[in-house]
Amino acid sequence: MRGDVSVVEFINTLTIKVMSIAWGLFLLTWSVGWLLKGSPVPFMRVKRAGQDLIEDAIWAAFWLALGSSIFALVSYIVSSVASPPPVMYNITG
Repeated sequence: MRGDVSVVEFINTLTIKVMSIAWGLFLLTWSVGWLLKGSPVPFMRVKRAGQDLIEDAIWAAFWLALGSSIFALVSYIVSSVASPPPVMYNITG
């Protein structure tokens, strides 16, 4: 790793990048699905493929939201529980 980057910061940064890519892929899939579903072609197979892409994108968005919420909750709990112990100072005369 680079110099002063802790493991927690690295994991948080990596998670943010992966989630951003995943949400971008969701938006792309959802948009392509609507383009195919609404296209003026007489092939029902193309329209059904668009509908399938939309459904899959919605399920992906649900699982991304659920997974990121659980990860954020676990990260919050770990940071609260694993805080460093207080430093005891010897204050004697």
